[in-house]
Amino acid sequence: MSENRESDLLGRVPDGLYIGGEWRPATGGGTFGVTDPSTGEVVKEIADASVEDGVAALDAACEAYESWSRTPARRRAEILRRAFDLLTERKDDVALLMTIEMGKPLGESAGEVTYGAEFLRWFSEEAAHVQGRYGANPEGTGRMIVTQHPVGPCYLITPWNFPLAMATRKIAPALAAGCTMVVKPASQTPLTTLLFTQLLEDAGVPAGVVNVINTSASGKVSEAIITDPRLRKLSFTGSTEVGQKLLAQAAPGVLRTSMELGGNAPFIVFDDADLDKAVDGAIAAKFRNIGEACTAANRFIVHTSVAEEFARRVTERVRAFRTGRGTEEGVTIGPLIDERAVEKADELVRDAVANGATLRVGGEKLDRPGTFYAATVLSDVASGSRILREEIFGPVVAITSFTDEDDAVRIANDTEFGLVGYVYTRDLARGQRMIERLETGMMGLNVGVVSNPAAPFGGWKLSGLGREGGAEGIHEYLQTKYTLTPDPFA
Repeated sequence: MSENRESDLLGRVPDGLYIGGEWRPATGGGTFGVTDPSTGEVVKEIADASVEDGVAALDAACEAYESWSRTPARRRAEILRRAFDLLTERKDDVALLMTIEMGKPLGESAGEVTYGAEFLRWFSEEAAHVQGRYGANPEGTGRMIVTQHPVGPCYLITPWNFPLAMATRKIAPALAAGCTMVVKPASQTPLTTLLFTQLLEDAGVPAGVVNVINTSASGKVSEAIITDPRLRKLSFTGSTEVGQKLLAQAAPGVLRTSMELGGNAPFIVFDDADLDKAVDGAIAAKFRNIGEACTAANRFIVHTSVAEEFARRVTERVRAFRTGRGTEEGVTIGPLIDERAVEKADELVRDAVANGATLRVGGEKLDRPGTFYAATVLSDVASGSRILREEIFGPVVAITSFTDEDDAVRIANDTEFGLVGYVYTRDLARGQRMIERLETGMMGLNVGVVSNPAAPFGGWKLSGLGREGGAEGIHEYLQTKYTLTPDPFA
């Protein structure tokens, strides 16, 4: 990949805050640096929003709300469709930028652009399909009218691991529903959101409808916005710990909230599973996005009769991985987002080994610039190991075993999280039972990747509240009104 192309692209990315349809510096002129995790070098300095800037962004969203909420649904749909077309045209630039600031291999970044763009197309089609109902009340004394209305100004907080898709998954339904918003991207990966915001401007999103604030002081800025009585909706993707704090801040204002939080996904392989497909699914479920995904398989729960063969095959595949900067040809595993992520992965692996796990491959930090951790496979992971309780968020396979279906369900459900689960079996009845028994908001039955813009994404238990995507996604940004009118024949 040409250094000149990267430099040119970075030069075209806005470096300010986007408030009220204008790019502006932060109050006081503060900036912070965005780092390439594959080199540790700062690639761009951008505006660092203050509390005052956050409030100004909310001011702009509130001012634009009445006009945007009354904009015909077809008009909103046309703008979203234009944004989809522009994102498709600019796919190469957006993918490269994601790889630079987040680290994932370029091919995966391109896949994320395709996935993220689909939220724009999906919700462009949903915008005009918001429905109500009309009918006589049971007593026959009047008519009931049920209508849907935009919830109001929203605050959308996106994570660093999917810089584009997590933005489009929130922004698109909000726009479709007629809401205005303040968007706060993660400080590690704000550049993709800034480039996408420029694209939304080109697509015709009116001034003040989408406002973007980058900040290194997320806690202070977010609290000021969340506790402002004008805000009506909070959507957050990130850790459960931060989500709990945000929910506490949202409680006094009784805000509508959507929370996509942590996961601890079980990947269950029964003795009758097609092992070739199970291994393919395991590689996809674990190593997509370098393992830095809330949907990544965290615990591989494999029947004792096939556990050794499964581990052997997975290890063989992992040994063939190539680690490096995501722009390099043939790279499979890029850097983790920062040194803290590397340290956590290493701690969990060392704890598992200390508790008796077998290290088959990897298990070490790489001695090179950037924040790299070797793709790792552990087998015979003992119950009680931290790696079975905590979200790894890295390229580490942790394999434990089970004896029967009840044992598998017990192990899988032994967690406070419930985002997604994966099951491999040829037995259709068993698959149906697992759909009923696994305590997760999503499940992949003989598939290793479940995310789709047309499907509701979200979890149970401490994995969150609400749903993103699908027909359900737009309703997170709508509120219901019931009106009773007199009987017109009375």
